[in-house]
Amino acid sequence: MDDKNYIAKRVAQELKDGNVVNLGIGLPTLVANYIPEGVEITLQSENGFLGMGPAPEPGQEDPYLVNAGGLHVTINPGGVFFDSADSFLIIRGGHVDATVLGALEVDEKGNLANWMIPGKMVPGMGGAMDLVTGAKKVIVAMNHTAKGNHKILKECTLPLTAVNAVDLIITEMGVMEVTDKGLVLTEINPKYTVEEVQEATGATLIISENLKEMEPQE
Repeated sequence: MDDKNYIAKRVAQELKDGNVVNLGIGLPTLVANYIPEGVEITLQSENGFLGMGPAPEPGQEDPYLVNAGGLHVTINPGGVFFDSADSFLIIRGGHVDATVLGALEVDEKGNLANWMIPGKMVPGMGGAMDLVTGAKKVIVAMNHTAKGNHKILKECTLPLTAVNAVDLIITEMGVMEVTDKGLVLTEINPKYTVEEVQEATGATLIISENLKEMEPQE
């Protein structure tokens, strides 16, 4: 199993039966493939529907059914459509139980930077600004580093999407909780040592007394 699917599988364990969940574009969309048996969640897409289903089989795409990232999706029985204004009323009204999204940088205070890539033109921060402040739980799912550079920092250097918003960071190396004391490493991929995880992190990790191993990477 590659790193992205390994991360997505671990993220799925955080979702509870009955949750309304928003999955960001890229890696977070893979989470839908790993929902535990017996857990039913309702996927919300910020461009205007509840009850989003999995990606369609090749050749079965409906050109009118795309998620916020422009990728073809399906709709589950009972799913509903509405305009983006109503979609953001759901988000801003606190009706999304969890949002899963990537990050360019996240720091020990739970600050998030995920919209401005230096040197590239960007349209703006989009719905992430609302999602990370409106959702009850914010999970950052991403690779631990970018070409060897730290993505988890003591303090973000890029423009912030939101302040003190992130609750949990899940990477291929481990699971980190954001607390008022800093980042607590609660789970570690058995492929790595604590020292290796710390070296790949730009903030000082607090090692949980009850540090657990993540499921081995297949």
